[in-house]
Amino acid sequence: MKTKINPLIIITGLVIGIAAVVLALNGNPKNMGFCIACFIRDIAGTTKLHSAAPVQYFRPEIVGIVLGSLIAALASGEWRAKAGSSPALRFALGAMVMIGALIFLGCPLRMVIRMGGGDLNAFVGLIGFAVGILIGVVFLKKGFGLKRNYDTTNLDGFVLPIVLVVLFVAFYLAWPVLTQYVADVKANVEGAKNAAPFAISTAGPGSMHAPIIIALIAGLIVGALAQKSRMCMVGGIRDIVMFKNFNLILGFVAVFVAVLVGNIIFGGQGNVVKLNFSMQSQPVAHSDGLWNFLGMMIVGWGSCLLGGCPLRQLILTGEGNGDSAITVLGMLVGAAFAHNFGLAGGADPGLKEGVYTAYSFAKSNPNVPVVVVCIIIALLVISITNLKSEEK
Repeated sequence: MKTKINPLIIITGLVIGIAAVVLALNGNPKNMGFCIACFIRDIAGTTKLHSAAPVQYFRPEIVGIVLGSLIAALASGEWRAKAGSSPALRFALGAMVMIGALIFLGCPLRMVIRMGGGDLNAFVGLIGFAVGILIGVVFLKKGFGLKRNYDTTNLDGFVLPIVLVVLFVAFYLAWPVLTQYVADVKANVEGAKNAAPFAISTAGPGSMHAPIIIALIAGLIVGALAQKSRMCMVGGIRDIVMFKNFNLILGFVAVFVAVLVGNIIFGGQGNVVKLNFSMQSQPVAHSDGLWNFLGMMIVGWGSCLLGGCPLRQLILTGEGNGDSAITVLGMLVGAAFAHNFGLAGGADPGLKEGVYTAYSFAKSNPNVPVVVVCIIIALLVISITNLKSEEK
């Protein structure tokens, strides 16, 4: 099959890569300028669904992506409220995808951003991601499919976007109290107290963020472009295998190129481009190959069954798809579950007294092997039990 190249997918990928560099230059965590899983995790933290203090902040990028998609879909007449396709399964799959992403420490988008900095561990994650998608494709070819969805009321399609906007406004109405709390903690003021209904990080990735307006605009632009181009990190590999179509993968490549060039020019992610398995130059990442592989394998498999990566689920939510909204809520709960039960990975400690120390899942996350096995079994059961029998 001859691939018909859509220039917009390349433009979208370049814009996302540039946005990642710009956001990191303006305060977002280095090497993590634009990560859907990390941003949803931070929102779960700031709304007190989990209590991991380093990762609590309401990321405007998520609101921007959904609203950007919504505006673009409404403008082109593509917005349509629909829902009803196996909502419970989609919720569970969303949670499992998020747990896999947090074991790896990043969604498919951050995986590419890390690759653009020369992080060879992200390439290990890419192999796991591709393997997971290939497993999903096997079941797609055998007839896997979740139940069809149906048209629903327009209000139904607006629910999650409205909730996100309300939370976003409430968070920034509480901003004076939150910033005072952060200032008091950093100044070691005795009895510093956060009286706001939100939690906020005073250190760690959650304390690092670009100015609100820059983050929101970046999200709006990415959301609108991704809606028009159908950008999807999972779809690129899936379409190559199933249809010999290379169009979507070009967006994947464009993100990588933009981040690579941005790193070379600006050092925007906080690291020179240096091929290595050591995390000394790769902030907020670990070098455990097994869990990098398995975490992203879960992400690839689960996202393939869902019909799109975490970014794609946000875009579809903006288009009025209630099933994707349920998936996003599943990801939010999955992020909370991962941190509340000690499943999320951690960054390599790095050099200590001249010796490099890697992050240890065995010491810090002894429950991860059991949970990963359970998730893989669950994905297998969902894949098998949703094979459509041939019509008689």
